[in-house]
Amino acid sequence: MTRPRVLVTGTGAVCAAGMTADEILAAVRNGRSAIGPITQWDTTGWPIGIAAEIADLNPRALVDDRKLHKLIRRTDLLGLYAAGRAIEGAGVTAHRDTLDDAAAATWSDRTGVYVGSGGGNYQNQYEYFPLMMAVHGELAAFGRELGSAVNPMWLLRTLPNNVLGHIGIKYRLKGPNACITNHSVGGMLAVIEAAEALRNGEADRAVAVGHDAPIEPQMQLYYHRLGLLASEALRPFDVRHDGSLFGEGSGALVVETEASVGTRSVPVLGEVLGGGYACEAEGLVAIRDDGDGVARAIAEALADARLEPADVGMIVAHGNGTRGSDSSEAAAIRRVFGDAMPPVTAFKWAVGHLIAAAGILETVLALAALRAGVVPGIAPLADIDPECAALRVSSEPQTPRSDVALVLGRGFAGTDAALLVRAA
Repeated sequence: MTRPRVLVTGTGAVCAAGMTADEILAAVRNGRSAIGPITQWDTTGWPIGIAAEIADLNPRALVDDRKLHKLIRRTDLLGLYAAGRAIEGAGVTAHRDTLDDAAAATWSDRTGVYVGSGGGNYQNQYEYFPLMMAVHGELAAFGRELGSAVNPMWLLRTLPNNVLGHIGIKYRLKGPNACITNHSVGGMLAVIEAAEALRNGEADRAVAVGHDAPIEPQMQLYYHRLGLLASEALRPFDVRHDGSLFGEGSGALVVETEASVGTRSVPVLGEVLGGGYACEAEGLVAIRDDGDGVARAIAEALADARLEPADVGMIVAHGNGTRGSDSSEAAAIRRVFGDAMPPVTAFKWAVGHLIAAAGILETVLALAALRAGVVPGIAPLADIDPECAALRVSSEPQTPRSDVALVLGRGFAGTDAALLVRAA
């Protein structure tokens, strides 16, 4: 049975390595990592004071509505920027503006929005700290002074679905929508949900976004105490890998049915072929050594896309730099592909771990890399860890063996996602 194709007509990307997918990919290909000293707070005396932070972030360069800045957070700025670039690139609203009122209303009603949002940051609570200190923990005094000490817009600023809501408001998109907060796989699940909406006839086109800004004091401290942060660099699959490092940013895709694309002149950038998702159910931070969840997610994605392992031209691994994740991911990839493995790469060494935005940004980069005909090298890879030796990874660029990329993502609680895309 023939299924509707899910075509990609617009992309957006922003992180510490650049403001577009091409800029970010150029940094990766040139071996430049955006990881450096954190400037958002004084890290003197901190055990880990580095991350891939967007330098000199200018809110107006991301979202030009200054009034909106009072109602949203740093992560929301990033999500709205990436979504805007994807929507503009696909000409979604430009085409609607050429339609009569009835047709334009239908166009808006048939355009969905799916967002993967980082819901676990602690900085949402920081506004309360000065008052808590001033009243020395006295609850009654805290209650009396709360209204004058804390911005009344606090609640609106902390909503996890701010990007979802404000995309709909700004661009008048009224179709099906969902906000997914599922740690590191949230952005990938937004793409999978958007593709399913198109296949099931719920929408004709949709915007899928993932955004996160996890670089803040408590996140940095707690991840360090869990033993998850690297000491000086993120080195996926290398014998020296000792942890991950945060990044911030957003990725976005506009996906459409063939019929929707046919209504106007718009270039097709690629295609979402299928997705898979699995949970290992071992614990909040525990993962299986054999990578069972990753392998099952890959198998589901291949079945959904109706592809065989040999059809995959390159793999973008999760590659977060922690020993357990790297080695178990390598085991999963070997389990599925065996000796007939395509070239493997990873991007977090250059852009940091963007948590909810990681997988979707890496999907945007995968499409750009396929169009450029390159599997970028992993620059810090010097000596591969013996437990990862089965992977076809290199510090030098490789050539994809087809126009299909497999993107992998992993999150807390043993959640694993896989996404298959084809470049135009």
